[in-house]
Amino acid sequence: MENTPFAYTTITKESDLNSLIEEVGDARIVMLGEASHGTSEYYTWRTAITKKLMQEKGFNFVAVEGDWPECYTINRFIKGYADSGTKIADVLQVYKRWPTWMWANWETAALVEWLRDFNHIRNGAEKVGFYGLDVYSLWESLEQIVNYLDRTDGKAADAARIAINCFEPFNRDPQTYAHATAFVPTDCEKEVIDMLQRVQRHPPVTGDHEFDFNTEQNALVAVNAEKYYRAMVKGGSDSWNVRDSHMMETLDRLLDLHGPDSKAIVWEHNTHIGDARATDMADDGMYNIGQLAREKYGHDQVKLIGFGSYQGTVIAGKSWGATMQKMDVPPARKGSWEELLHRINSEDKLVFSKDLKDVPELQTHIGHRAIGVVYDPKFEQYGNYVPTLIPERYDAFLYFDETEAVHPLHFKTKSGQQPDLYPWAY
Repeated sequence: MENTPFAYTTITKESDLNSLIEEVGDARIVMLGEASHGTSEYYTWRTAITKKLMQEKGFNFVAVEGDWPECYTINRFIKGYADSGTKIADVLQVYKRWPTWMWANWETAALVEWLRDFNHIRNGAEKVGFYGLDVYSLWESLEQIVNYLDRTDGKAADAARIAINCFEPFNRDPQTYAHATAFVPTDCEKEVIDMLQRVQRHPPVTGDHEFDFNTEQNALVAVNAEKYYRAMVKGGSDSWNVRDSHMMETLDRLLDLHGPDSKAIVWEHNTHIGDARATDMADDGMYNIGQLAREKYGHDQVKLIGFGSYQGTVIAGKSWGATMQKMDVPPARKGSWEELLHRINSEDKLVFSKDLKDVPELQTHIGHRAIGVVYDPKFEQYGNYVPTLIPERYDAFLYFDETEAVHPLHFKTKSGQQPDLYPWAY
């Protein structure tokens, strides 16, 4: 490394992560990014880090960029709840909405298998969890609330039905609802807030705190999803900020649920976990969960770890709802962060931001690749690079010179249908 501009650790095996785990120290939150939603190495190395954090540092749960109801199904499975399923691949079929490959893939199956085995030798509250932070499940959450309250509280169930009925004229179409609220001073905000308040006042009916938490979280998803609908039609940064605020609120609630000494691992795209203040997102008034966590808990308590690669293959769609494809990822753009790392040599690398403070070309914004669920390699040079102050955006970065596409469980996805609430590619 004598001729390199900064120090790094070559990564080829799990033990090469020891310095990263040491760098985590006593942090309460570790956020693990990804430069795409369809790259195998990002999943497998995040799994390796997650295992070490749980085994060596006592982290309590993984919270991912996924919908609450579906991820809670996985949470029940890894904790061995009755009637939670027996086969991992079957349980992961719960991810039916586009883009299915994000979590219904064999790499996630390996994580879920390990979490279930890890929990098998642990008791009750010691079991680790798996949760979804996202806001994209309005209808599923409303239906789960009604099903629960029908068995426990008729009046509260009526409030939930009123909320559902408010949305019925829009045929479960978020675009129709969003446009209607833009031109008519009528929306469902009051109905979903009333429902949330009813659920919050609802006395626990079991000794299972997580069971009651699940119901309240579904109500919170409905409230914030409705807010997201209305923000979506206005354009600008509002809908992005509503979404990441919901993610942060959910993370806070999960930490509270698991107690004052709890620790969280977050899996999300780099655009969410990398501090937005170190990118051009801040110029557009956008913030993200990485920034919000640093602001609330402090830099020492929050470690942000980015991921990226130079070239390879990826799973994505050419448009919203399109059939997933395995696509080539071309060599990174000249002058980008990824191209700089490749120029040093072709080794996979672990880089710490503290070692980048004296690198002149990294003291200004540099292009940093970001691939979403919608991707077209032909236009990558023009729309897939985020101007970034790398040392400020992350605490550490894992670089892979060549990567391969994630391995989906679903070989076909529903196409030609606009998925709920997906104006953002990341």
